[in-house]
Amino acid sequence: MTPSAGGDRAAGPSRARLADVARQAGVSEATVSRVFNDKPGVSAETRQAVLTALDVLGYQRPERLRKRSAGLVGLVVPELDNPIFPAFAQAVEGTLAQSGYTPVLCTQTPGGVTEDEYVEMLLDRQVSGIVFVSGLNADTTADADRYRKLISRPLPVAFINGYVEGVEAPFISCDDHAAGGMAVRHLASLGHRRIGLITGPGRFVPVQRKLAGYREAMRKLFGTSDCDLVELSLFGVEGGDAAAGRLIERGVTAIACGSDLMALGAIRAARSRGLDVPRDISVVGFDDSPLIAFTDPPLTTLRQPVREMSVAAVRALLDEISGDPTPNSEYVFRPELVVRGSTGPARG
Repeated sequence: MTPSAGGDRAAGPSRARLADVARQAGVSEATVSRVFNDKPGVSAETRQAVLTALDVLGYQRPERLRKRSAGLVGLVVPELDNPIFPAFAQAVEGTLAQSGYTPVLCTQTPGGVTEDEYVEMLLDRQVSGIVFVSGLNADTTADADRYRKLISRPLPVAFINGYVEGVEAPFISCDDHAAGGMAVRHLASLGHRRIGLITGPGRFVPVQRKLAGYREAMRKLFGTSDCDLVELSLFGVEGGDAAAGRLIERGVTAIACGSDLMALGAIRAARSRGLDVPRDISVVGFDDSPLIAFTDPPLTTLRQPVREMSVAAVRALLDEISGDPTPNSEYVFRPELVVRGSTGPARG
């Protein structure tokens, strides 16, 4: 890796290195120069992006800036197509920065760098810890030994949304079981009985918990778990569209969805069949992703407490780093039902 980028020079790195850092951070070379010379006129977010780019590229910070970072912390998130993941990333990064740590964002894409490969890269950077958001920790078919090995190094880790039995680390989760039941009870209160559920592949912990909550509520309210009204599909709009189409053919009047994007797919499936939402069919999402309140119709959804969960994960991680760890267990945060325009009374 290239040695010190301007550690003893007030002007900071050379122009070639300025270009590298600017490209990595997605800003201009002039902005990089202002950050390295500690000049005003740069937002806190942009300054942090430049410093993170510098750390990722392996350059030393100028002396005047080194005191601002207590170390690097890796943040591994799924693809950013689902807006809930950028929301988690922003909340985690902001909380880390407030504590003096530099977040290193690792975004997974289908066919791209894997979680394990990102972890190796982060270990090479000598990160102080790693936060995993909805990674392989949420997949019940994944080998949990990868996390046990990290903990035994020892390397502090924290997990958001995805519990792994037998891994001694702090887990921060949204209460997916409660979410499944809350969606059913809301729709039942509007007179719906043929309530379907669409969510992602069954190997994921949040999916299993939502399904259990849905079935429990259906059994308590109607005496049946209505397994015939459950469709497991791919997360995303297309998966929601396909799954909702199959449920509509079975006569559902309402659909609870495992994500907001799946809910948007369900609304599209209904409209393509000449149905109105919510007059003919009601739809409930999950996440309360940014901008979801401005869809047509505005989406009723179960809101994940993103900020509270992110702060809890970072605090647990930093306690681990400081040698004063919190109890290694799962901390469950209850979602909030946000009623908007995509749900209404059952017809007839």
